[in-house]
Amino acid sequence: MAPVEVPALRPLAARVVDRYAGCSRYARGFVQGKLLTDPATGAILRLAAAKGGFGRVADLGCGRGQVGLALLLAGLAESVAGLDLDAGKIADAKRAAAGLPAGYEAADLALAPVPPCDTVLIFDVLLQMPVRAQLDLVARMAEAAQRRVVIRAFDPDCGWRARLGSAMEEAGRRLRRDGSAFEPLPLARLEAPLRERGFQTRVTPCWGWTPLPNVMLVAERPR
Repeated sequence: MAPVEVPALRPLAARVVDRYAGCSRYARGFVQGKLLTDPATGAILRLAAAKGGFGRVADLGCGRGQVGLALLLAGLAESVAGLDLDAGKIADAKRAAAGLPAGYEAADLALAPVPPCDTVLIFDVLLQMPVRAQLDLVARMAEAAQRRVVIRAFDPDCGWRARLGSAMEEAGRRLRRDGSAFEPLPLARLEAPLRERGFQTRVTPCWGWTPLPNVMLVAERPR
């Protein structure tokens, strides 16, 4: 598909936030903050525009659904199917998506089927899963995606950024006491199940203004 123009972020973010009018003030503030300050937002919009849109999107670990809704409102996705473990966030996503071609369900990504799609998105989720579950999910994502898989990943080999990011994550886990895992895999291990299934992969920095070792791993089926 031919590339299209990248949408202006602030007007698009305002349109997305308006759809959360029935949600709490905290939820609206969170959505606005993520859209305007997370480097992944601009990166995913630029990638989608360069590809002429993402087609049918499966958004795994979608949270409140703001990324998928931004893609829809920008005309960069045909539909969105979002999954997240947090039922409260899914309720916000469903409320905000009313009238749009988007469906959101609470689900455990270690067990739930990946919806058939053109593009799978998953941000900051894999490292919270045990290693075997991560690799199994990446393989299932590859089977479900007709065109591409896009992963925002934590690169554990990224020098001082990885050391700082690991320390921040460990501190957060001690504060949350939620029992979540922290198992960031080397990028080559995440790429392996994708390459084995015929995808070509590339990795670019996605840390923006932050000190974190976040990268965007894009896997695409050759045309």
